[in-house]
Amino acid sequence: MCHARYVPTAQLAPTDRPTLPLLTDCCTPVVRQVIKPNEAATLATGFKALSDPARLRLISLIAAHADQEACVCDLTEPVGLSQPTISHHLKLLVEAGILTREQRGKWAYYKLVPDTLNTLAGLIASPSR
Repeated sequence: MCHARYVPTAQLAPTDRPTLPLLTDCCTPVVRQVIKPNEAATLATGFKALSDPARLRLISLIAAHADQEACVCDLTEPVGLSQPTISHHLKLLVEAGILTREQRGKWAYYKLVPDTLNTLAGLIASPSR
């Protein structure tokens, strides 16, 4: 926020109050698109889902499988957590749109959604000049 021309408004008469300076007067102008509030809320859900080491490990394990898809039965032992805990983490990743889930008989299979990961990565990547 620019503070170049700040004058306490309590000391000024209503007609003497300064107008806000243009952002270009003292600040760097915005030159790229800024995300909308609803997009920010959706993306925050994705980042929250990624904020747990077990969930990051699950994503890594699924990405390492053929076709970036894995059965829940293949994920429990490598992560070292109980099956219900793994299922909870996978559910959060599905809700965030990072994984998809497909039931095949007794087992659930999880697959990465590359577009979601690319969108999240794009927000934290340095802009190319």
